[in-house]
Amino acid sequence: MDILASLPEADLDDFAATAADEAGARCARLLGDAGLRPTRHRLALGKMLLLGPHRHVTAESLYEEALAANLRLSLATVYNTLNQFTEAGLLRRIAADGIKSFFDTDTSVHPHFYLEDEDVLVDLAGGLPFSKVPDALPGHEIARLDVIVHLRRKRS
Repeated sequence: MDILASLPEADLDDFAATAADEAGARCARLLGDAGLRPTRHRLALGKMLLLGPHRHVTAESLYEEALAANLRLSLATVYNTLNQFTEAGLLRRIAADGIKSFFDTDTSVHPHFYLEDEDVLVDLAGGLPFSKVPDALPGHEIARLDVIVHLRRKRS
């Protein structure tokens, strides 16, 4: 049985407001735990990024999504927020083509396919086993490991 269908219409608004409040509170906790103050823009973008399924976004795609959701913010605010989320460990920056950065909501170490023709980043299903990782140079340590397999459509 669909619980929403059984609620009177007036209660649906209360239900939506309660769900939004709960999402906002969950997002505020995530931001606070990461050492970030839950500002209005961080909460709005955080709810879009951190409470749903894992995904890859660019600053431009998130900006367009925010505009479609009637959020009033600038592209610079989106860039700044993505960079703050990355520095706080909530996102992982993936530079697929050396020009554009994707931001991954899954911060674990995992490989990606970059579909050059579509300009899309996709998780490589099943991972990629490594039998050996190179030793770091003297006086250095490996900070992270990124594997991006670039794909393009076969030419006929």
